[in-house]
Amino acid sequence: MEIALFQPDIAGNVGTTLRTAACFGVPAHIVEPCGFPFSDQALKRAGMDYAARANVRRHAGWREFAAWSESAGKRIVLLTTAGATRLPDFAFAPDDLLLLGAESAGVPPYVHEAAAARVAIPMREGFRSLNVAVAAGIALGEALRQTKGFPA
Repeated sequence: MEIALFQPDIAGNVGTTLRTAACFGVPAHIVEPCGFPFSDQALKRAGMDYAARANVRRHAGWREFAAWSESAGKRIVLLTTAGATRLPDFAFAPDDLLLLGAESAGVPPYVHEAAAARVAIPMREGFRSLNVAVAAGIALGEALRQTKGFPA
């Protein structure tokens, strides 16, 4: 299981997501550009004291990320409010790559089209979306539960 953030806007959410990835031993990817200067200082300000222990790969843009994921044989599972499948109804595979969009704009149509699956976290009516770091944790937890991928 791996997790990726598409052009994230908020350093604090990146820090939280990378901390979650580090705690569960899951590689993380940042698809740039970011909406803030991506640096160790920015992550430390965001409370990411696990930065040195996170397995993070940065991609210069969508093309580079898409080429990498294809060559690595990764199925891209996009977490989106416009998802066709509810999270509890989706069958994850151990090598899936969970992709979450920018806090302000989600992902553009070409990213939706490139994803092998579009999954939504069910919420009560009248609520628009979850914080991206919270959504990442919920989706990663369900994916690891299904694939028995939690650390021993």
